[in-house]
Amino acid sequence: MVDLLTLQKDFITPHLKEGAVAADFTMGNGNDTLWLSRAMGENGKVYAFDIQEKALESTRARLESERAPLNYTLILDSHSNLKKYITEPICVGMFNLGYLPGSGNKALTTLRETTRIAVTDAIDMLDHDGILMIAVYPGHEEGALEGKMLDEMLATYSRFQYSISKFRIINSPTSPFFFIVERK
Repeated sequence: MVDLLTLQKDFITPHLKEGAVAADFTMGNGNDTLWLSRAMGENGKVYAFDIQEKALESTRARLESERAPLNYTLILDSHSNLKKYITEPICVGMFNLGYLPGSGNKALTTLRETTRIAVTDAIDMLDHDGILMIAVYPGHEEGALEGKMLDEMLATYSRFQYSISKFRIINSPTSPFFFIVERK
């Protein structure tokens, strides 16, 4: 059976460059932030965004307990404001849309309006041969609408500049799926 999390990392790994810049646009509990921190190495930079203090605290605790390299900046702000914090091109960007796992608050989710801005800006900031992974969780109403919006939006990008793919389990319509945006 296909493991989507493993597949995502299989796509991302060839784009990782030690000493480069990466971003976790939805830090959640810090799993992707930790993975990126280790992959970027001591000389790299990782920016991680979330709007919830609980996410920032959980991520900081995870990074410290796992002895992650001190190459990360945790940002308590919307991913739609990424250009206020990141000025360098990014080699890898990750989005896990939806709500904070384990928070118990499924009403507080990422939103189409801010996701559209964040994804557009993240694509603009992708370095040559950079990659953006966007995981969508259509099991709740806003997640389904975000997925539809992204499908329509990403279809408008030039195939000569970007390779954009979608990976979905066809016979499970509410299962998570993801987009990969690769800059040529």
